[in-house]
Amino acid sequence: MVHDLRAITSLTLFLWFSLATMAAPSRAIDKIVNPITKAWLFRLALTDKAFSPYSLDNPKEFLSERSICRRERQDIAIDSTDLPVSPQYLKIIGQQNVQIIGQSKWNNSVLVITNDSSCVTALSSLPFVRKVKLVYTTPDSISPVKRSILKEFLNPWDSVPSNLYGSTEKQIEMLNGIRLHEAGFRGKGKLIAVVDGGFMNVDRIKSFYNVRIYGTKDFVNPRVGEFYSTSDHGTKTFSAMAVNRPHVYVGTAPDAAYLLARSENVQTESSAEEDYWAEAVEWADSIGADIISSSLGYHAFDDKRNDYCYRQQDGLTAFISCTASRLAKKGIVLVNSAGNDGMRSWKRINFPGDARDILTVGAVDANGENASFSSIGPTADGRIKPDVMAQGSPTAVIDGRGNISHDMGTSFSTPLVAGLVACLWQALPEKNAFQIIQLVKDSGSNASNPDNIYGYGIPDFWKAYHEGKAK
Repeated sequence: MVHDLRAITSLTLFLWFSLATMAAPSRAIDKIVNPITKAWLFRLALTDKAFSPYSLDNPKEFLSERSICRRERQDIAIDSTDLPVSPQYLKIIGQQNVQIIGQSKWNNSVLVITNDSSCVTALSSLPFVRKVKLVYTTPDSISPVKRSILKEFLNPWDSVPSNLYGSTEKQIEMLNGIRLHEAGFRGKGKLIAVVDGGFMNVDRIKSFYNVRIYGTKDFVNPRVGEFYSTSDHGTKTFSAMAVNRPHVYVGTAPDAAYLLARSENVQTESSAEEDYWAEAVEWADSIGADIISSSLGYHAFDDKRNDYCYRQQDGLTAFISCTASRLAKKGIVLVNSAGNDGMRSWKRINFPGDARDILTVGAVDANGENASFSSIGPTADGRIKPDVMAQGSPTAVIDGRGNISHDMGTSFSTPLVAGLVACLWQALPEKNAFQIIQLVKDSGSNASNPDNIYGYGIPDFWKAYHEGKAK
């Protein structure tokens, strides 16, 4: 029944979440039986936005002033994709023994949960529903959830008195970002959205106390109120940009403001996470984000019927990639991880790394050599991927306990680039999203001969700045 769903949805989604990316012993964590009533998640693709009370003539009803101004600066028109999903359609859908838990205005879709899978027949018969897809079924067992123990202070020996950047100097220097910082460009005035799987202890770790957090939102389990109690994967990616602890740890955009969005259910892998991601980036757009840093990617799911295949990697087929390919058209630069499948059978970049007009980031080691785990291209339609590379083998980050650690993955090379994109855009405010993306690629060490391992190479942000000034 619908009233039963209202009671179980928050708990269901909360119990799905785990600490998969926390530092932990190598032994497997025992799972426990899932006590929650079986439930199904469906994505409804709608035909139109009829009967909408919203109008393109009054965008302040659904976009912030900052978002509108970002479009105006880049001569971007507000169009029908910006209009919210029809409230009339949402009302009718909500009467079909389901609960609406998400919606995407760009894709004109709705995500619902139900404990009666037979309702799919009634949903499919609605005249404004174009397609119904099962995107998730609750599992029979789940992993336990626990907030990690916080260390009160960074170790005194983490301080490097002779070095302003501390642990991060080499990874920023590789991108020639220190010179950009020294010129006064540290991301001030730019809003970066971090879309990830959890921000363990960001509210408690002292290294984050002076970071400008503009807003937070949980798209996986919004009613639980445990935003800072799950995975520390987002803590690590966020730290690489935002922390400003001179002589200990300085990120790539310490003067920027940030939005934190959780879209990844680290306990499972399902197509529903594409819906959460789409809703997260649309929220970031509506608030007025300039850059999105996303260290997430998909191709295989727990339900193998939803797995993607290589031929779909055209930037326009996968739900998440179709969403990502819209971002530059909205005036936003998306910086997304390539993935860590280079040594696995898949090998390729993940979705939405195949999206068009974004920066897909691979990983190199401290010597600039390709990390063997870094996913490769090309896309199925022949585009060069990844786009650029940064240090991800390893990257100095701050983990959920508040420690400086060194972690491996394109997840951590990605925010290095995203933060410096904010600095570059601060320095070149007249440029649009497409121009910023191109400047970063053109500054790469491999720009004269890009390939599908290094892409355009390691970007030189000081060079990109000067090339941008000259144009």
